[in-house]
Amino acid sequence: MNKLLISIYLLLLSVSLFAKIPAHEVQALTDLYQATHGESWTKNWDLDKINEGLSGITIEDDHVVSINLMFNNLQGTLPTSLSTLTELRVLELSFNQLNGSLPASLGDLQKLEVLALNGNDLQGSIPSSYGNMKNLIQLHLSSNKLDGNLPESLSNLAAIEVFNVFDNDFSGPIPEGIAKNRKLRELMIAENRFDFSDDVSPVLLSKSGQLNLNDNPTVPASKTVIAKEESDDEN
Repeated sequence: MNKLLISIYLLLLSVSLFAKIPAHEVQALTDLYQATHGESWTKNWDLDKINEGLSGITIEDDHVVSINLMFNNLQGTLPTSLSTLTELRVLELSFNQLNGSLPASLGDLQKLEVLALNGNDLQGSIPSSYGNMKNLIQLHLSSNKLDGNLPESLSNLAAIEVFNVFDNDFSGPIPEGIAKNRKLRELMIAENRFDFSDDVSPVLLSKSGQLNLNDNPTVPASKTVIAKEESDDEN
């Protein structure tokens, strides 16, 4: 009996050691590689060894939980199949050469905590589906070519602490839920064309476009704090 239990244990152990991530997650990584010219990446992948570990990929419990390919010469568009990485918590693709629009399907990533796409060539507006990412803590979209109004659905990002859309071409109002979110620590919105209504209390920024809300503890919690850039004409 003991030998049988030991054999079963060893079998289960061998299965766990050689467990593979699901086929749809393998496909999503393959799609990302192909859509962004992986053969030209600074740190390349061997797609035949996905389950042995890839540069910038973190796997936990046989699922992809983090993709960090910052400064890796990604060129092209983001594949919609990234939305099938349902356990993904971090998507960091900043400072590459990504173009095209933001996939609306990324809004399906319910466990995503960090979405960082700074310093690319992305165009178009932020999809309203991004308001579905209830666990999102940091949103970084600075220095792209994004435009249009911010969708009001972003007010649903109750966990957001860093909201960074610096240096784009956004216009219109800041969603009220973002402006009044008590968890918000950094609001970086300079170098855009936002409108500020009478119920928003603007805090003028330096050219950096960054405001750390923890640096101003004297601001009453009930006040709305917004960061915006001073016009050169006002200096």
